[in-house]
Amino acid sequence: MKKARIKTPLGIAEIEGDENGITKISVENDTEDISIETPSELKEASLQLQEYFEGKRKEFNFKMNPKGTEFQQKVWQALLEIPYGKTTSYLELSKKLGDVKAIRAVASANGKNPLWIVVPCHRVIGSDGSLTGYAGGLWRKKWLLEHENPSPQQALF
Repeated sequence: MKKARIKTPLGIAEIEGDENGITKISVENDTEDISIETPSELKEASLQLQEYFEGKRKEFNFKMNPKGTEFQQKVWQALLEIPYGKTTSYLELSKKLGDVKAIRAVASANGKNPLWIVVPCHRVIGSDGSLTGYAGGLWRKKWLLEHENPSPQQALF
């Protein structure tokens, strides 16, 4: 498994993968040890993440290979269908997956998402519109949602 660490506005992103695709992207508070050279298998993911943070990319299309149970894979696939700049609730996601009673299992699978930002678990909020649980910290979730849907500046005059 190859690894690369890149600097983002939210901390250091660590990308892991091989010729079969990217298996994990995570974020750390650490600001040291950025990769000097990115392995060829990780270059496209690294480039697309940088484009996302620059506001030039809304979708990711590099080869992905996240590891998880069949149910987790199903939830992560549903997360990929949440449009850029939009949000959904855990309840709505559970309904979409066909079992409103699975809300806790859906939330658990959401929290185990191995592909930070790319599989947009940050777009899932509470039914009341609140920012609920986020493995990377709620401040990062808030930042990501604002990045994807910035409030228009109001005119001063």
